[in-house]
Amino acid sequence: QVQLVESGGGWVQAGGSLRLSCIITGRTDSITAMGWFRQTPGKEQEFVGRIIWNGDNVYLVDSVKDRFTISKDNAKNRMYLQMNDLKPEDTASYYCAAKRGSNSSENAKDYDYWGQGTQVTVSS
Repeated sequence: QVQLVESGGGWVQAGGSLRLSCIITGRTDSITAMGWFRQTPGKEQEFVGRIIWNGDNVYLVDSVKDRFTISKDNAKNRMYLQMNDLKPEDTASYYCAAKRGSNSSENAKDYDYWGQGTQVTVSS
């Protein structure tokens, strides 16, 4: 089993920055990729990006790739989402997720473990 806990959300004005953290405990040796997703009420979860757990490959969707960065610290079992130049449309609950298996994925259904989420609110 793997447990995930996000932190770092909050309220920020447009143009501001936040850094989300995801603390990972449990069977981290089973993880192949870590992802960030976000969701607003009434909408499906949106994939934001992912990082290969035992590598450095990072992928971010086009809408955030020039503003957000994903990083990790394997020794501390933590993943981060640095969000700069935030926009009101970035307002959402943000979730970290862990995936087992051999392939990375943008599909939420392919992720096996989820955190409880942290709210990010960006005001205009």
